[in-house]
Amino acid sequence: MDQFSRTELLIGREGMEKLRNSCVAVFGIGGVGGHAAEALARSGVGALDLIDSDTISITNINRQIIATLDKVGQYKTDVMKERIAVINPEAQVTVHRRFFLPENSDEFDFTRYDYIVDAVDTVSAKIELVMKAQAAAVPIICSMGAGNKLDPTAFETADIYETSVCPLARVMRAELRKRGVKKLKVVYSKEPSITPLPSDEECGKRTVPGSTAFVPSVAGLIIAGEVVKDLCGISNNR
Repeated sequence: MDQFSRTELLIGREGMEKLRNSCVAVFGIGGVGGHAAEALARSGVGALDLIDSDTISITNINRQIIATLDKVGQYKTDVMKERIAVINPEAQVTVHRRFFLPENSDEFDFTRYDYIVDAVDTVSAKIELVMKAQAAAVPIICSMGAGNKLDPTAFETADIYETSVCPLARVMRAELRKRGVKKLKVVYSKEPSITPLPSDEECGKRTVPGSTAFVPSVAGLIIAGEVVKDLCGISNNR
């Protein structure tokens, strides 16, 4: 018996081998991406690339799995790597301390990856990730908006062109259609965005969105589940 024996009861030895031999890139190690990365590590994925240049702040503690008071100021990717090391010491974790942007996208070899998780915040970065994944013929799953929401049961997995309600998904649909992208798996919420209460805290020119412990975490876990099932070739109708 090992730490993955309960998972093996559901996906079989062959499924576990597929996960051990897979490399998954997680772009964005925040509320969604952090939970996705840890769930993938706990599922037995053998190699993970973690991409983010942000450090943990005290305002991350309410929702990010890596955020604790003693970790404030540390790089998110480094803390995530430390957590994975005590979950699965055999996992190969590569850290990239930088934000993914269209300007630096050529620094990444997308052909190395068996799956890509998009948990970044900006539309331009999301679109670039989709285009790079498509060019490399690597499956990708994208997180749509998880901020300003309170209902974790409103998340669904769908093709981008079948989404509704989510403002980010609407923008992505339009931009991807222009670029000839035919399909894209996303996790999105049908819950209408809640208007945040007044706050003095701002990030640049936009108001910081509200968030909770139980909304982005659910999105991240759904994403990890889709990655695991796709890598193992498991149908939802099994």
